[in-house]
Order: sequence, then structure tokens, then C-alpha cells
Amino acid sequence: MKIRNQWLAAPLGAATAAALLSGCGSQEGPADGDGKSVVMGMSDEVKATDPASGYDPGSWLLFNNVFQSLLHFPKGATAPAPDAAETCGFKGSDSKVYTCTLRTGLKFSNGNALTSKDVKFSFERTLKINDENGPAVMLTSIAGIDTPDDKTVTFRLKTPDATFPSKIASGAGSIVDHTEYPADKLRTDGKAVGSGVYKLDSFGDKSASLSVNSSYTGQAKAKNNGVTIKFFDGDQTALKKALEDGQVDFAFRGLDPKDIPNPAASTGTDGKPSAIQGTGAEVSHLVFNMNDPVAGKLPVRKAMAYLLDREALVRNVHQGTATPLYSIVPAGIGGHTTPFFDKYGSSPQADKAKEVLDKGGIKGKVKLTLWSTPSRYGPATGRDLEVIAKQLNDSGLFQADVKSSEFDQYEKDIEAGKYGVYVRGWVPDYPDADNFTAPFFGKDNVLKNNYNNKEITEKIIPQTSAVSDRTSISTDYARLQDIVAEEIPLLPLWQSKQYAVARPNVTGLQWSLDASTVFRFWEISKG
Repeated sequence: MKIRNQWLAAPLGAATAAALLSGCGSQEGPADGDGKSVVMGMSDEVKATDPASGYDPGSWLLFNNVFQSLLHFPKGATAPAPDAAETCGFKGSDSKVYTCTLRTGLKFSNGNALTSKDVKFSFERTLKINDENGPAVMLTSIAGIDTPDDKTVTFRLKTPDATFPSKIASGAGSIVDHTEYPADKLRTDGKAVGSGVYKLDSFGDKSASLSVNSSYTGQAKAKNNGVTIKFFDGDQTALKKALEDGQVDFAFRGLDPKDIPNPAASTGTDGKPSAIQGTGAEVSHLVFNMNDPVAGKLPVRKAMAYLLDREALVRNVHQGTATPLYSIVPAGIGGHTTPFFDKYGSSPQADKAKEVLDKGGIKGKVKLTLWSTPSRYGPATGRDLEVIAKQLNDSGLFQADVKSSEFDQYEKDIEAGKYGVYVRGWVPDYPDADNFTAPFFGKDNVLKNNYNNKEITEKIIPQTSAVSDRTSISTDYARLQDIVAEEIPLLPLWQSKQYAVARPNVTGLQWSLDASTVFRFWEISKG
């Protein structure tokens, strides 16, 4: 799986309600599209309208509302359930054959019938195009797709994959009309034809407009009659002002942490925007290039682990909108443990950092540059690294500085091995420990840090991916997390809380802030 750059629960099969910590968003709105249109503001980009290309938070936000998948994540849940499909399930006990039966009467927004031919076409198209910025990497376990009739789709998998239902419930499973999309190249006209709750009426640099799709057949019920998305191109100040001035009804992804009201104190009764908090699974890691002459040394990485103060980081930079992360599997995800806390503690221990450096024969101050790319991960990323650099330098053991580059150059330099230490963000594709581990290890891993551990890649990941009972593999994931904490190919930094900030007359946002990371426009209404 590749970085959804971005980078993003309970165990698969368990439901988790979004936490409601403010009055705003706590009531139910009007039903079935009889409400007013709503305006959303965000500073993230929507990089694609073609689901064979988009693999970023903004694009998947669009896909989840314009396209259907065979399965979806219901509000407040982390287990996939049928959407375009009526039923889905594995055949046999080895998790290698997965069959879905489609609902009756499915139609695209252009009126064309949606059949198994479109489903097969959509998956094969994504794999064939294999766009470097697309989700094809999530579908590589597919060996073939059979469509014996218009309503039946059978996926034959190369290897057992119990997480396959969650993968196809994500944006990677978006179904397109085979008559509207070329089979071997991306659609470039900025238009989209799907069978989701909304249809895309327009898409441009400044905004996108969606209206309710009257042809939609599925579980969702729209509580507004349309959504406009206004793009603020990373300008957090302009987004804040637009919210305060009433130019947008709510903001999601992109406000500076200091501009998010305290949810516990947000009532909406004073006419000011208030915050709605939900479950978050977005994480941030400091990654080490294992071939780097400095960061590649285990004593250096262990010393940094002893010196990192995550509590200060989330307090001073994120204003409480994140929590300290002590493992690669975040809290709330099945199998989560806290090995970095257990091994290195929660507060700086300069004596232990010095001890590991001395034993490693490392003399003098360790010189490091910490690299970030605020153009992708936001201004807070640079502030994160400045705080971390100061923590390292205050110990007297390091001489660390911070540099940044634009995202395209950042990716090229990481690929070329030019950075010893750099930041990566991750928003999960699906809420399962597999999605926080499998993408990070082995050949072509998304971290691109030259780390490989055969116990992880040849034993733990293949074994855990084949087990359908996700609650039974906690011991395996605990072992994996222990290995990572001992060898330190990365340092987990923080885990986000999800927030939206809305004007007092907006309700329903709590249903878009759960561990599935699916933003459900249809649940939002405005009084």
C-alpha cells in the first residue's frame, strides 16, 4: 500500500460510536434530501475525480460520496456491510474466493444500469492503469474476477486475505460506468459518473458542487439537497475567516489546531462556530533511513527514543487535538500495544540516551537533519520537528536542525536516500491493524526506508492477513510491535483526534468522525 499522504478503531467486526463532545451536531436533521444545501470548507486538495488515480484524503472524501462500492462502513462502525452488494462472503475457509451478489435496480447517475460487468471493469481498470498516485496497490491480491451473470461477482485471490472486504469497502472499491471511462487510461475532464448518494455537478480549482443523485439505490438517506466544497489551498487563516463570516457552514481537515474551539466548551448557543470531536486514526511517524550513516545506527535511534517527549509535542504544537502514540498500531485498533512507552518511557531520559550512545561507541554530538514537507502534511509538521529537534539538542547529545521541501521533491529525495530522518503521515484505508503494518514492511514499502525484517514480512504479516477472526491475532501483532520498538525503523509521534468545526445550525457531523475515516455528506443537515 502506498502513502495516502495523509497519513490515513476497534477490531474488525466491532462497532465504535463517534464521541460527541459538543452540542453542535448532536441532533438528527431532516430526512431524505429535504434539507438545505450545505457548504464545506477544507484546506486539503482533491487531487483526482477518477478513482483509479486518487489516493489522498480529499479525493477519497469525494469518492465516498459520489461512487458506490460493493461494501461500505456504516456510520459508527468499523466492520464493512453491503452497499451496492446485497450479500458478500468468502467461499470456503481459506479466504481466497470472495463472492458478492448485487442489489436489484442499481443505476449510475446518468441512468445506466450498474451490473457485474461494471464492477469487474472498475477493478481491472484500476489494476491495468496502475497509476502511481492511485489505489491499485490495495488490489494486487486479485488473481481474477468472474461474472457468471449480471448480479454476481467472484474475486479469486492470489493469497488468503481476510482484510479484502475492508479494502473493497474503501475508495479503492469505487465502481464506475464502463461506458463512461476508458479502460486503459485516466479520465481527465474533471467529471465523474458514479452510483453514490451524490452526483458531481462541477469541479474546479476553487470549489466543487454536488447534488443528490436521484438514481441512487443503497442504505444512505440524504439529509440535505446538495453540498458545495470550497477549497482553501492550505490557507488555514482564510478557512477560519470564511467559517467565522458564514461563507462556509463547516470546516474539516485544515484548520490550525489553535483555531479549533475546545469541544467541551463548545455549545453553539453563542452563535459562534463550535467543535465536534470524533474517533481518529490518523498517525504521524518519524522515519529513519536504515542505510544512512548516522540515522542507520541503532544507538542513535534508541537515544532519540529515550529523548522524545510526546506529551509536550501534542500539548505545545497540537493544542490537545492529538494524543501521544507509542506504537505503529494506534489506540482503538485491534491488537494495539504500547511498546515504545514500555521500553523508553514517556518523558526524556538523557542518562539512558547517553548510555546507549556510549555503548555504541558514538562520541561527540550526533548531527542530524529532520526533514518535513508542510506542503503535504501541513504547517504543524514543521513545528513538530522543531520541538523534537529542541528536545534532542537540550539533552546536549545531539545537534539537530530542521529542513523542509515541497512534496514532489521530498518524495524524490526520500526515494534517492538523501534524507536520514523524515516525517510520514498515514490515514488508514480501512480500520484494521493490517493497514498500519503491512504497507510499512518488505519490498516497495511506503516508508522507503530500506528496513526489512523477515519475521515480519515472511511470517507475521502472511499469517495475520489470512485470519478472518481478527480478535484472535492480537499476540501476533504484539510481537510485530515489539520488534519495531526494538529495531526502531520509525518513531511513532502522535495519533489524531478528528474534528469538524461548524456553525450552530449545522447537525449530523458526528457521523463523519469515526474510525472508518469515511466522511458522510448525507448525514449533514442545516437548519
